[in-house]
Amino acid sequence: MQPTPAGLVIAVTGAARGIGREIARELAAAGARVALGDRDLDAARDTARALPGDVAAFPVDVTDTPSFTAFLDAVEQRWGPVDVLVNNAGVMWVGPFDEEPEDAARRQVDVNLLGVIRGVRLAAPAMRARGRGQIVTIASGAAKLAPAGEATYAATKHAVYGYLNAVRTELHGSGVRLSVVLPGVVETELAAGTATGPVRRLTPAEVARAVLGVIRRPRFEVALPRRMGLAARLAAVLPDPARFRLLRTAVPNQVLAVTDKTARHSYENRAVTDPDGSSER
Repeated sequence: MQPTPAGLVIAVTGAARGIGREIARELAAAGARVALGDRDLDAARDTARALPGDVAAFPVDVTDTPSFTAFLDAVEQRWGPVDVLVNNAGVMWVGPFDEEPEDAARRQVDVNLLGVIRGVRLAAPAMRARGRGQIVTIASGAAKLAPAGEATYAATKHAVYGYLNAVRTELHGSGVRLSVVLPGVVETELAAGTATGPVRRLTPAEVARAVLGVIRRPRFEVALPRRMGLAARLAAVLPDPARFRLLRTAVPNQVLAVTDKTARHSYENRAVTDPDGSSER
C-alpha cells in the first residue's frame, strides 16, 4: 500500500487559484491538513471554503521574509509543525528578451527564484532538526528546455533547479527530501495566450496529482509529461544543429506565438508588473 498524506500538515503558496488551488484540493481530499497561502487573502478564503477537508487560508508574500515566516508560524500554531511545504507561487512575462520591462524581470526573480530560496531557508532547518520533512517546488519544463520568449522565466527556473540540487546534497541523510515538478504548459491564467507546441496543455489537476504522487513516493525530479524529460536529456547532449531541430519540434516559440498580447494583458498587469498583485500559477 502506498503511504498517504493523511494527517500531514502541508503548506501551499500561491494557492488561491490555478495549480495551487488544485494541489490544495488534491491533498485535502487525501486527508492532509492544508494551509492555503496567497497574497490575495480574500481569494484564498473563497478557495478554502470551496474545498473539502481540513483547510484554512493565510496571507503570505513569498518575496517578503517576515510575511513568509509569519505564514509558517501561523500554520504551526493551528496544526503543528509543517510536514510538507509546496513552493507553488510563480509569475511569467512573455515576449522578446529585449522588450521585457525591467520591473517584470525583477518580479519574476523575486517570486520564482528568491521566493523558493526563502521558503527552503525558512522551512528546511526546522525539518532537519525533526529529522523529517519534504519541500516540493513547482518549477517548469523551462528549467530544462528554455522556450524563446520566456528568457527571464526560464532563467529563474534553471536557477531554482540548480539551487534545489545543491541544497539536497547538503540535506542528504537528514530525513528532509526536496522534490521538483517540471510541467509543460498548463491551462492556467499564467499561460494565457501562449502556445503549447506538439504537446497538449496539461490541466492543473494533473500537476496536483503529480504532487500527491511525489509526496507518496519522494524523489527529486518529476517531468510532466514524461517525454518532456526525455527531450530535455536529448537536448543536453546533442550538437547545436540537432538541438535546434529538436527544440523547433518539441518546444513552442512564444515570441512567434504571442504576437498579440491582449490575452495576457490582464494577467501580466496584475501578477507581473503590479507589485501588489497575486503570484499564483
